[in-house]
Amino acid sequence: MAAEPDGGEVMGDAMDDVILETRGLTKHYGGVHALTDADFTLRAGEHVAIMGDNGAGKSTFVRQITGVEVPTRGTIVFDGRERHFENPMDARDAGIETVFQTLALADDLDVPDNLFLGREIVKFNLGPFSILDYKAMQEATIAGLEKTGVKIPNIRGTIRNMSGGQRQCVAIARTATFHSKLTIMDEPTAALGVQETAQVEAIVRTLKEAGEPLILISHNMRQVMDLCDRIVVFRRGRICAKLRKADTDHQDVVAYITGAKTQAEYEVADAV
Repeated sequence: MAAEPDGGEVMGDAMDDVILETRGLTKHYGGVHALTDADFTLRAGEHVAIMGDNGAGKSTFVRQITGVEVPTRGTIVFDGRERHFENPMDARDAGIETVFQTLALADDLDVPDNLFLGREIVKFNLGPFSILDYKAMQEATIAGLEKTGVKIPNIRGTIRNMSGGQRQCVAIARTATFHSKLTIMDEPTAALGVQETAQVEAIVRTLKEAGEPLILISHNMRQVMDLCDRIVVFRRGRICAKLRKADTDHQDVVAYITGAKTQAEYEVADAV
C-alpha cells in the first residue's frame, strides 16, 4: 500500500467499490463501553439503514466516523484510505456530509449563507477583510437545490421563516452543493409531517438514482424498508445483525432490536 501525502493509505483493488469500512471500531467513556468492535462496510451507491433502540450505540458509531469524537480504538477506511479524523471539519473535508437532527442551520441567514457557512467563496482576500462572491454562492446554491430536487421559492429569505420540511431540505441540499462522497442522515424526518416527510424521502431517492451512497439512522421501519438496501442493527453497543432488505421483514428486524434474536442465532447476510 502506498502512503498518501495526508497520511492515508491507498487500499487494494478489492476495496475499489467500498466507500466506507470500519474495523473493530470501539468507544469507551471511562468504564462505559458505548461501542465495541463495530465492523461495518458501505459500498458505492448503497443505501444502508442503521437501527436500534436509544442507547444502542448508533449515535456513538456516527460520531466516530464523522470526527465528532475520536475512537478509543479501531480503524476507519474512507474512500480507499485509512483515516484519523480529529474533528468534524476533517471528515467534511474528506467528503462526509452529515445531516443531524438539530440541522445546524443559522436562523437569521438565508439559504446561500447557510450552505456556505464556514466555506464562503471569497472574491478578494484583503488580509483581515474579505469580499465574498455572493453571485457564485447563489449560483452554486441553485445548482445544489436542483440536484436534489429541493424547491425553495425564495432562497434569499431567512431560514427562520421556513417550514420544518424546507429547513430539512436545505440541510440535505448542503451535501449536494459540496459534492459529498457520503451522506449521513440522522432521523431526518422525525419531527416532520406527512407531506414534508414525503419531500425528504423523494430527495433520498434522488440521491439513490444518482448513485450516491447514504447512511440513514432511523426508527421509522416503513421508511427504512422503502429506502434502503441493507439494515444494520445495533444493540447494547454492538452490531447484532446485518440484513439485506430483500431477505428480511420488519418483524425480523424488531426481533434483533429487542433482543428476541441474538447474535449467536443469525448468519450475517452481508458477507463483506
